[in-house]
Amino acid sequence: MAMTTTGQMKPSSMQRLIRGGDRSMITMSDEDVLTKQIKETHAPDGREVDVKPLLHLVKDILNRSTLNIDAVAAEGSPAHTENMEDQTYRASDTDLLDALSYIIERVSSELHAKALTGGEAHSTTLAICNMLAPFSWDAKLVLTLAAFAFNYGEFWLLAQVSSTNQLGKLMATLKQLPMIMEYSSVLKSRFDALNSLIQAMLKVTKCVVDLKELPSAYISSEFPALSVAMNHVPTAVYWTIRSAVACYSQITSLTSYGLEYITSTTEAWELSTLAHKLTNIYEHLQKQIGICYQHIEEKRRIDAYKSLLNLFETIHIDNMKILKALIYPKDDVLPLVEGSTRQRVNLEVLRRKNVLLLISGVDISQDELSILEQIHSESKLHAIRHEIHQYELVWIPMVDRSVEWTGLMQKQFEALQSSMPWYTVYHPSLIDDLVIRFVKEKWHFRNKPILVVLDPQGKVVSPNAIHMMWIWGSNAFPFTTLREEALWKEEKWRLELLVDGMDPTILNWIRDGKYIFLYGGDDIEWIRKFTAAARQVAQAARIPLEMIYVGKSSKREKVRQVIATINVEKLSSTWQDLTLVWYFWTRLDSMLFSKIQLGKADEDDPMMQQIKRLLSFDKTGGWALLSRGSAITVNGHGTTVLPALVEYDLWKEHVVTKGYDVAFKDHHDKIRDVTLPCCRFEFQSAGGRIPEGMRCPECQRRMEKLTTFACCHDEVVPTI
Repeated sequence: MAMTTTGQMKPSSMQRLIRGGDRSMITMSDEDVLTKQIKETHAPDGREVDVKPLLHLVKDILNRSTLNIDAVAAEGSPAHTENMEDQTYRASDTDLLDALSYIIERVSSELHAKALTGGEAHSTTLAICNMLAPFSWDAKLVLTLAAFAFNYGEFWLLAQVSSTNQLGKLMATLKQLPMIMEYSSVLKSRFDALNSLIQAMLKVTKCVVDLKELPSAYISSEFPALSVAMNHVPTAVYWTIRSAVACYSQITSLTSYGLEYITSTTEAWELSTLAHKLTNIYEHLQKQIGICYQHIEEKRRIDAYKSLLNLFETIHIDNMKILKALIYPKDDVLPLVEGSTRQRVNLEVLRRKNVLLLISGVDISQDELSILEQIHSESKLHAIRHEIHQYELVWIPMVDRSVEWTGLMQKQFEALQSSMPWYTVYHPSLIDDLVIRFVKEKWHFRNKPILVVLDPQGKVVSPNAIHMMWIWGSNAFPFTTLREEALWKEEKWRLELLVDGMDPTILNWIRDGKYIFLYGGDDIEWIRKFTAAARQVAQAARIPLEMIYVGKSSKREKVRQVIATINVEKLSSTWQDLTLVWYFWTRLDSMLFSKIQLGKADEDDPMMQQIKRLLSFDKTGGWALLSRGSAITVNGHGTTVLPALVEYDLWKEHVVTKGYDVAFKDHHDKIRDVTLPCCRFEFQSAGGRIPEGMRCPECQRRMEKLTTFACCHDEVVPTI
């Protein structure tokens, strides 16, 4: 035995540990041999220990035991973390400690004994592993940390109370704490290394506990990241326990040996080396755990999505389960804002009512909202008059979660929300990502508004009623698919279908039995030639003819210029309000999408072929549609309509016998049979349901499907 400068005895083995830095830790490079040794000490007996409460307690003790050496040097007294929030521990936690106190005391005794006798760290670590053989890997670590915290916390408790408690002062003197405080500046590097190592021990332990708690229902032990992490756990356990041995030896040596040990810097190097080792282990485990969490989250979301799908296939007594799944499932906030009072309300206001879900982005136009508001108001009155189940409309805002929500976007949202007279979702963040996915995949929402109708039991009775609302307004009430089918069965190819409720002047022309040309396009030269030819033929045939320009579905600024020219040159009537032009083409689009939604867009339906012609003609050049009163006789492209008018001398003799409209149609059809103008349709990827295939409305052949990229900087719905 050797004598120190203070007269204390120091074991020669401890001397070797200090001088040699326990070189077995440095030279043991064969991790496979080490892992094998650790696994041989592992003999779990199946006992299950919920270690999380104990880990919380241990973490709290160790964090409160952290000594701030800088503060000690400045103030001359131990500084500790008293600003931490007090933790409340349950009675069940005490029961857990009762059950584990014996093994914790055994490990604590082993740490204490080996530290006093200078036992070799590797052997001490293996001894503790053998002692904890029946326990799981996570329990081994938490129990070891609990044993270490028992002694470590007691040591610093004396340091913290010695200045205010006489008994504490006497006990601190007995353990030489005043001398430790006296040399606090010299010990700073060692305590910094000690604190860093303790935090690394806690991090690695937390990783092993997290691995144990991964739900087996969502991740298999064969999953690569989990398999890699679990293979690394024995090594992590070894180095964490070994670090606890080293930390405890440091504290014990401070109170058991003299100034020579206190002033040595070798121990700080040892602790730093272990901290570096554990940090590497932690980073490796954390990376694998992150991959596991991502896999689990994907699996959970798959299951949650399946549950959402199943929910819509289940019969319910009311609509609350459906509405909660779509809007907000919890009861901690009021998810809706009432339109008239602007008060926040619960989903209960929608229980057992017909609910129309208006789903759109925050860029829905005021023109769309104004028409919806009018139809919504009329439908409310319709429901009251006919004592039909009450219904409510709810706006569900869809936003791209990959785009950061800004203050400007919030203002835009609030302005839009305040303009709506119906219920609205309080904030887009309440809508879950899974719901957004469901709405896109099952209800074919892209960016254009859709209107999903739920009956009082939450059953979808229309996947998108927006089309029938645009076409028939409040006459489409109660906006179900059955009502949509019934309306189409009652409908005919007539001029009212295209302009009903839009322009009373045209309705007067229809009642007067006049000949009417609806025409469109943006080629002003073609328009001049067409209107001049149409007027000349009408005068020659002595028939009452009216013409009205309905513009084009795109290039609105160009349409505005064309309207101005037509008005100046008095070529025909026009719609001064460009919103009517927009509404005309929106309704035509809705007619096509309504048929697509019903699965009847490509049937042998003459009316549908005419609608498709109009939409196709709109893409290139001019076009014109002729009716006599309500009856439409010709729907032709500019390349066939204008030549038919110019060649009036070839068919004028039939006007007397057949009538102007039939004579014109016969000659037009002859020209069309020869030229057959090309037809094409463009479906925006943001437009909703897109048909798998379509037939040409001119030749009835299957149309070729192409991918088109287009850019137009004049696609904003005008506000007049």
